[in-house]
Amino acid sequence: MTNIEARRRWMSVLAKAESDELETVWTELGSVPDYRVLRGPEIGLVMVRGRAGGTGTRFNLGEMTVTRCTVELADGAVGHAYVRGRRRRHAEIAAVLDALLQDPTRRAAVGERTVERLAAAETARRRTAEARSAATRVDFLTLVRGED
Repeated sequence: MTNIEARRRWMSVLAKAESDELETVWTELGSVPDYRVLRGPEIGLVMVRGRAGGTGTRFNLGEMTVTRCTVELADGAVGHAYVRGRRRRHAEIAAVLDALLQDPTRRAAVGERTVERLAAAETARRRTAEARSAATRVDFLTLVRGED
C-alpha cells in the first residue's frame, strides 16, 4: 500500500469514527504534541453528487454539512480533516491524528492504537446495520395464475 493509499484509508477511518470513540482514543494517547490550528475548525456545506445507476450520468443529490480543520504540529507536519456534520472537536482531533500518522516513526505506535481500532468499530457498526436491514428484506417473485 502506497503512502497515498494508506493516508486515504486512515483519513476515511478518522472521519467516519464516532466522536466518542475518537475522544477515547485521543485521551489514551497520553502525551499530545504541541500544535496550532491553521484553519478552522469551520463548518460549511458541500454538494453531494451521485451517478445514475452507480455508473451513469452525474447529478446533484443535495448539500451536506461538513466541518474542516487544518493543524500544524511543532515539527512542521500538517494535518487535515473533513468530517460530516457540525463536529468541531472531532475535526480538530482527526487533523492532529492525520499529522501524527504522516510520520513513519509515529505511525507504527499511533496507527495500531487508533486507526485499526476505529476501523474495527466501524466495521462492527456496518455489520449491525446490515443485519438490521436484512431482517426487513422482502423478496418478490412472480407467480403464474392458472386461468383455466
